[in-house]
Amino acid sequence: MESHVRKSLEEWKEEIGVLLHEIDEEYEQVKKELQVYMYKFSITKQVVQSTANPDLNRKIRDLYHEPFQAKYNELKEYIKDLEEKKRVFQMFVDKIDKVKDKEETKPYAAALTE
Repeated sequence: MESHVRKSLEEWKEEIGVLLHEIDEEYEQVKKELQVYMYKFSITKQVVQSTANPDLNRKIRDLYHEPFQAKYNELKEYIKDLEEKKRVFQMFVDKIDKVKDKEETKPYAAALTE
C-alpha cells in the first residue's frame, strides 16, 4: 500500500476513533440516566399497584408514573441508537484495519510464490 493511502486511512481511522470515544461517553451518561429512570418507573409502578384510592392513584400516575415511563422508554430507544452508531463506526475501523493488513501481507505472499 502506498504511503499516502496508508496515511490517509490512518487519519480517517483516528477521526472515527474520536467519534467512537464521544459516542462511548454519551452512551455511559445515557446508561446512568436510564438506570435512574428505571428505578423511578419501577417504584411508582409498585406504589400505584399498592394504592387503593383511585383519585390518589390517578394523581401519582399523572405526576410521576407516566412521565417516568415516557422518559424511560425514550432513553431505551436512545441507547439502542447509540449502540447502532457504535457498531457502525466500529465497522469502519475494522474495515480500515482489514484493508491495511491485507495490503501489508501482499508483498510477502508475492515473495513466497516466486
